[in-house]
Amino acid sequence: MSLAHTAAEYMLSDALLPDRRGPRLKGLRLELPLDRMVKFVAVGFPLLLMSLAFAQEFSSGSPISCFCPSNFSIRQAAYVDSSCWDSLVHHEQEESGQYKTKSLWPHKALPYSLLALAVAMYLPVLLWQYAAVPALSSDLLVIISELDKSYNRSIRLVQHMLKIQQKSSDPHVLWDELEKARKERYFEFPLLERYLACKQRSHSLVATYLLRNSLLLLFTSATYLYLGHFHLDVFFQEEFSCSIKTGLLSDETHIPDLITCRLTSLSVFQIVSLSSVAVYTLLVPVIIYNLTRLCRWDKRLLSIYEMLPAFDLLSRKMLGCPINDLNVILLFLRANISELISFSWLSVLSALKDTDTQKHNIDTVVDFMTLLAGLEPSRPKQLTHEMCDENP
Repeated sequence: MSLAHTAAEYMLSDALLPDRRGPRLKGLRLELPLDRMVKFVAVGFPLLLMSLAFAQEFSSGSPISCFCPSNFSIRQAAYVDSSCWDSLVHHEQEESGQYKTKSLWPHKALPYSLLALAVAMYLPVLLWQYAAVPALSSDLLVIISELDKSYNRSIRLVQHMLKIQQKSSDPHVLWDELEKARKERYFEFPLLERYLACKQRSHSLVATYLLRNSLLLLFTSATYLYLGHFHLDVFFQEEFSCSIKTGLLSDETHIPDLITCRLTSLSVFQIVSLSSVAVYTLLVPVIIYNLTRLCRWDKRLLSIYEMLPAFDLLSRKMLGCPINDLNVILLFLRANISELISFSWLSVLSALKDTDTQKHNIDTVVDFMTLLAGLEPSRPKQLTHEMCDENP
C-alpha cells in the first residue's frame, strides 16, 4: 500500500507546473498573428513599391523623354527634359483654339505618396503600442500566472487529500472534509475570478483595438479615393505636350510653342497603382474578420478551464455581450498559448475525462487526479450505506 501511495505522490509531483519566477514571459505576443500580418503588408508593401520607384528612376535616368527640334544641342535637350519634368503640365488644344492645361503631378509625387501611405498605415500600430500594450502585457502576466497557480492549487489539494487518507484510520474523515469544502465553496479562486469579472466591465482595450482597425479601414478607403481620383485620371496618358516658353526662353521665336514628351516611367506607375489596389483590397476582409472576432467568445479556451474546481465564472456569468476587454484578453491568451502551460495539461485531462470508460462522476481536475492517485472521486458506496445504517 505504501508503494502505491509513493507512486501516487510521484505522479502528483510530476503534474505540478514549475514555478517561473524572475524575468519571465519575455516572449509575450502583444499582437495577434493576423494583426501582425496586416501591419507588415500595409506598411511594408508601399515601402517596397517606393524602393521600386526610386530604383527605376536611378537606373533609367530621366523619367521622361522629350522630342526636341533637331537643331537643339545636347545641353538644350537636357534642359528641356528637366524643365518639362519640373512643370509636368499637359497642354491640350480645344476646338475653340484655346489651350487647356492638365497637371500630371501624381507621376512626380509617386514615391512620396507611397511613403506617406506607409506612415499613415503605421499610425494605428503606434496607437496600439502606446495606448494598449502596457496594460495588455500586465493583464496577461497576471492572468497567466493565476491560471497556472490555480491548476497547481488543485494538484496540491489532491496531494493533501492523499496524506489525509494515509494518516487517518477513519475513512469518513476524508470525504466529510471534501464534501464540506465543496459545499462551502472553498475551492474558489477569488482573485482570478474577480480580476476577470473586472476586465469584463472594462472597455479600454477593446476600444483601442476597434480604433486601430477602424483607422486601417479609413486609411485604406482614403487610398482608394486617392488612386481613383488622381491616378486614374493620368493612368493611360503616356505622352503629353510641354511648353518651355518660360523665363528667358519666352521671347525666343525659333522655339516651338509645344514639345511632345513621353513618360518612360508609365509602366512603373501603372504597376504600382494596380498592385496597391489589389493588395489593400485583399487586406480589407482580413481587417473586417479581426473586428468580427470581438463578437463571439472563445468557447474552447473557456471550456478547458472549467476543469478547475469552482471555476464557473466563465460558463455561468459570461454570457452577455462579448465586446469588452476580457474578450480581447482571451484572444491574446490564445495567441500566447505556449506560455500558458496549464492549458496543455488541462486539455489532456479534459480529453481523458471524455474517453473514460468507467462511469465516474468526473467534473474537475481534482476529481480526475484523485482517481489517478488511487482514490475514488466520490464517497464510496459502502461508506454511504454505513452512514445510512447509522442514521436511519
